[in-house]
Amino acid sequence: MRPIDLAREHGLSAQAIRNYDEAGILPAAERSASGYRRYTPRHAQALRAFLALRGGHGHQQAAAILRAVHRGDRESAYRLLDVAHVALLDERATRTEVATALGSLSTAEPAPIAGRALTVGELARRIGVHPATLRTWEDAGILRPERDVGTGYRIYGAAAVRDAEIARQLRRGGYRLVQVAQFVESLRAAGGTEALRVFLEDWQDRLTARGRHLLAGAAQLDGYLRLLDEP
Repeated sequence: MRPIDLAREHGLSAQAIRNYDEAGILPAAERSASGYRRYTPRHAQALRAFLALRGGHGHQQAAAILRAVHRGDRESAYRLLDVAHVALLDERATRTEVATALGSLSTAEPAPIAGRALTVGELARRIGVHPATLRTWEDAGILRPERDVGTGYRIYGAAAVRDAEIARQLRRGGYRLVQVAQFVESLRAAGGTEALRVFLEDWQDRLTARGRHLLAGAAQLDGYLRLLDEP
């Protein structure tokens, strides 16, 4: 087969196939007398495996898995597969934790705080972060502290405490500051419950999709390994 023959199945260009070849994603190709690459069904299955793995592992990790296979280091390939599954399992647990925490935090009317509003240090101790983190969240638009009339210092009422607790949970889930800010803003605008429902459903959908991609990639890789093991 020629590069274009492999490319056609996946809507790729012949140059993309040559790039994958040079990157070690495909096994070494033989050359014709005139110098053209010649591919076999093994190359076609290696390409299917890479493209399927890429959906769950990303480009770099998928390429690393195929390179490990091609240098005969299947143990390293299996370890890379395992790492992705462990990371997915950890994220599932984090989502459950976040859902549980946000379920009690993100109400339309934040629960009142007993006594006066909290200072920077008090809020930082309450949620287990450094005071500088709270200022970073404020700069990102996540927190909106008020100012004490007498001292001018930042103070955090019920709404700000709720937003800080939400931010802590989402940051533990690996979300970037801009994503946390967008969620908190949506929560304010939607009054709480609808934004929370959509957020958690989207997160679950992403986890499910990644799980399916990991399964599909493993299946295609298994098919490729079977071809390599044939005489």
